[in-house]
Amino acid sequence: MIDEELSGATWRKATASGGTGGNCVEVAPLSGGRVGVRHSQHPDGPVLVYTKAEWDAFRDGMSKGEFDF
Repeated sequence: MIDEELSGATWRKATASGGTGGNCVEVAPLSGGRVGVRHSQHPDGPVLVYTKAEWDAFRDGMSKGEFDF
């Protein structure tokens, strides 16, 4: 069932990815508040699927600068 949902998902490139053709991330909203994440240069590759709680925790950490980039 997840494969069907992912094949029909609406993917969008993360705004922080920029337009230089480097490492780009795409995200797609899924049912139940889940979020799919994939590498934009490999759209047929693996997809990570996060629960709503996991995604919310990630976004909260990003907004607080908890990740060293």
